[in-house]
Amino acid sequence: MLLLRMLGPLMFMFLLCDADSMCPDDINPLTLDPPRVIGKPGESFVVNCSSVAEDHDGISWRYGTSKSATEEENVYVSWSLTLIEGNLTAECKIKLNDTLECSRELEVTVYEDPDLQIFPTNHQSAVEGMLYELQCDIFSVPPVQNLTVRWYKDNQTIKTEPFTNISKTLPNESSTLGVNMSRGENGAEFRCEVQLTFGPHGPHLTVISDIQRVTVHYAPELKNMTDVDDVNVDEGNDVTLNCDAEGFPRPVFKWTRDGVNILENTNNLHVTRVNTSANYSCNATNDVGSIMKQFHVHVIKPFNAATPAAMTTPEVSTSKVAGCPLILTPSELVVKFGDPASINCSTTAMDASGMGWEAAFGGTGFEKPPTVTWTVQELRQWSVAAQCYITMSDGDQCNEKPAITVYKTPDTVSITALDPGPMLEGKEYKLNCSLTNVAPVLKLKVNWYRGNESVHTKDFRSTSLDPLDKFSILTVSPERHYNGTTFRCQAELHLGPKGPEIVPMVTSSPYTAIVHYKPLAPACLGGRAGVEHEFRLDMLSCEADGNPAPTVHWSYEGHLVNATERLDRTQSGKYTATFNNSLGSINTSVDIIIEYRPSFTCNKSYEVTEDKAPTIQCEPEGMPEPTVTWLKDGKEMATPRRWTKHDSGTYTLRATNKHGTANHTLKLDVLYAPVFKDGNHTQMVTPGENVKLDCSAEGKPPPAIHWNYTGSGNVKETTGGRYSNIIITGATSTNAGVYSCVATNNVGTVTRSVTLMMKASVTWIWILLIVLILILILIFLAVCLQKCRKKHGQYSFVPVNGMDSASIPMATTQEKA
Repeated sequence: MLLLRMLGPLMFMFLLCDADSMCPDDINPLTLDPPRVIGKPGESFVVNCSSVAEDHDGISWRYGTSKSATEEENVYVSWSLTLIEGNLTAECKIKLNDTLECSRELEVTVYEDPDLQIFPTNHQSAVEGMLYELQCDIFSVPPVQNLTVRWYKDNQTIKTEPFTNISKTLPNESSTLGVNMSRGENGAEFRCEVQLTFGPHGPHLTVISDIQRVTVHYAPELKNMTDVDDVNVDEGNDVTLNCDAEGFPRPVFKWTRDGVNILENTNNLHVTRVNTSANYSCNATNDVGSIMKQFHVHVIKPFNAATPAAMTTPEVSTSKVAGCPLILTPSELVVKFGDPASINCSTTAMDASGMGWEAAFGGTGFEKPPTVTWTVQELRQWSVAAQCYITMSDGDQCNEKPAITVYKTPDTVSITALDPGPMLEGKEYKLNCSLTNVAPVLKLKVNWYRGNESVHTKDFRSTSLDPLDKFSILTVSPERHYNGTTFRCQAELHLGPKGPEIVPMVTSSPYTAIVHYKPLAPACLGGRAGVEHEFRLDMLSCEADGNPAPTVHWSYEGHLVNATERLDRTQSGKYTATFNNSLGSINTSVDIIIEYRPSFTCNKSYEVTEDKAPTIQCEPEGMPEPTVTWLKDGKEMATPRRWTKHDSGTYTLRATNKHGTANHTLKLDVLYAPVFKDGNHTQMVTPGENVKLDCSAEGKPPPAIHWNYTGSGNVKETTGGRYSNIIITGATSTNAGVYSCVATNNVGTVTRSVTLMMKASVTWIWILLIVLILILILIFLAVCLQKCRKKHGQYSFVPVNGMDSASIPMATTQEKA
């Protein structure tokens, strides 16, 4: 393993030297950030190129004819790249030695928004019921990863078509839409929208075509949906026949009476002084088709209730009958206009001579009791004058009149706005519900609904039995949540217990409210942190509710910014989004944090002092804050707490966060105070001996060494590097003493001492030994004499200078008894 570590750099250098200007990808040291650039001509991007090889002769960018400055000191180079038209190549180059260059190509995509054209394929008008085809041509499609075409009718998506095999050669694409047109789509607006995706890290574009407004031709259609009408008119009165038909193009009308042409190109025929019944026909025609409506006009003669010849008819008021013995079944009749009607009239009187019905429409003759029935196949009178009478055998006569209600639901119920739209929030608007040809009005009730909620009811007080046109007004104070809400009005005929079990009703088509309101305070959703050179403000889900749809403008520190531009680490901060429409504006602030991968901007070498806490100023940049790992000799190690002199060497700092990893290699020198190889000691020297005293010390930086001692002529000091020597030639007693060696560097100063002592000669040793023995003998004799004196007497020894021992007088002193 150790052998591989030693050979690895050598093998790498061998590859570099032997590459012959080729740069295999496995030894290419370059990394690009970002690896791909997508934009329009004139857009600028910051591109970074970094190398894992620290030793190089220069690193730089090139794009077309533009070239960045060459960076020779650092292992990375940044450049602001401005895109230009054309398929140009951008690449980063590094010169590793005299024979080898490596490069890494940046993928550059320069595009323009594609052009859209929408048109009908057959260039003819749309006809109801027939397939109508529109085509959307997309010119100059950029080399995107995905392309999607969406078709819209008005503001509703009706078709989505994806394109996945997009060429790199700027092709054209087409999408077609087939629609079976109906008259309800006359005037509809169609458009196509192209959405382009350049990949997960590229922009997303949306291009919208012009609007294609479609005119739909359709055959005439009667508004009241009936093709035959029976019309009753009193003799001598005028009548207007309405042939309401709509179509596109506008139909041409032709009228006939009993098969004879009478009038052209009017939808209403006014006939004056009608005296005879007749059949009228209205034919409405356009280039798509035609429709016919028939009118059967019945003339009603004035009512004259002549008394049958076989009876006498006294006035009812003079009747002698206490109570009219007639029973009507039913006594109250509710009939829809044009439906059959029948009432049975019966009596229990035994003396009745005859009975019958008198009516202007469908009376009976004088019939025998006990029952007579009034029947009408089609009741087409609004005010029915009908009565059942009975004549008694004595000539008295009485009658009973049924309560008959003839009703008709409205031909049309529709809602229109009385105020010009769209509605504005907080301002009152009026909606009108129009009802045509409804009877009886007294039984009519109009209910207004907003969605499914009833919001207003109107009753009518007219007592007219004939059909009338009526209306109801609803005042609306629109709120923003009304936008898109439907309003409808419903006409109901409440005909009482004798009426139909299900209340007859007609409901209008829904009226969709379009409410304009100023923007509402937005809520910006999604992450507030983005990746450098990838995040754009338009990536935020930050939309304000408003109608018309508000536009948004972003600002930073009071200046407008482009929401489509990618942000870098210097652009973190508070951004303000201002939303505007024609009714007002509102803004919100968002704190944006731009995250980025770690990087180092440190020195390549550092000096520290032993026994000190680590104070290397080599902190990586990165967001989120990266974690730092120390490595030595490729192995991960614990973060050092204090330095020792053995910690000098080459280290790799590895910084990691969720966006990537960065490495930085540095050389570390640990400085420490001088350390002597030997300690203090004492050295014995024989007089005349030659003596050498050595002193050496280690330290970083290397220490300076000198001796402190008492000088003498036979002493010489020599110093070289980390050692210093003292040489004493022919040592004497004057050379004895303490010699101090001092070692000093920037970290500290230390001292060691050598004590030099002289050895005595053999002669002097014997002399000292003899003297010592004599002293011991004298001491012994003195002690013995002292003991003898105590026993035999007292003696005094008086030494006299200049006298020898023979002349000294000696006397004996006797002790007293």
